[in-house]
Amino acid sequence: MERTAVMERTTKETKIRLSLCLDGTGKGDIHTGIGFFDHMLEGFARHGLFDLSLSVEGDLQVDTHHTIEDTGIVLGKAIKEAVGDKKGMVRYGSMILPMDEALILCALDLCGRPYLVYDLKLDREGRRVFIGEKEINLTAKEFDLLELLVCNPNKVYSRESLLSFVWGNKASESGDVRTVDVHVRRLREKIEPSPSDPKYVHTKWGVGYYFKG
Repeated sequence: MERTAVMERTTKETKIRLSLCLDGTGKGDIHTGIGFFDHMLEGFARHGLFDLSLSVEGDLQVDTHHTIEDTGIVLGKAIKEAVGDKKGMVRYGSMILPMDEALILCALDLCGRPYLVYDLKLDREGRRVFIGEKEINLTAKEFDLLELLVCNPNKVYSRESLLSFVWGNKASESGDVRTVDVHVRRLREKIEPSPSDPKYVHTKWGVGYYFKG
């Protein structure tokens, strides 16, 4: 019995249709509107011997972010569904592959338990943020917002409080808390592995935002 999955997902930013067969021959029919992304997914299917059909309509007039992120979400769900109960599969696997100037090291555990290592470093004196060795370019207000949340982990701030602390009393008096929502969204897009499922800057519904320490 072939291990297959068919997925569709529609949001404000993207419309995705995907079909996947894990027991395929490496055929890829990929149309995301992003040439290099298509190339990488075709290689994924070809070398993995998966049959992958993918069509994405995304807001590329804005940028490529939503198209790539949402495709990853749908592809991950499709693989999970196609794998099913994992019967007959080896739990562990690893691969070291030299390819031109790159060296790929990959280790997998299919147990299903979540695990994340995420290295975020905040340099308060230099007003710089790093994820691993990569510096993240934040605006002044994005840094101020992140600094306040990081230095007070698990403390929930209302949007009104954040507006007052980060933007000052005049902004607080105006009461335009949408400014906070916009900056939180932009901050998540820059520092979160999956902005739609944040690991660090969380929402306390009906209350405000907090940094999970």
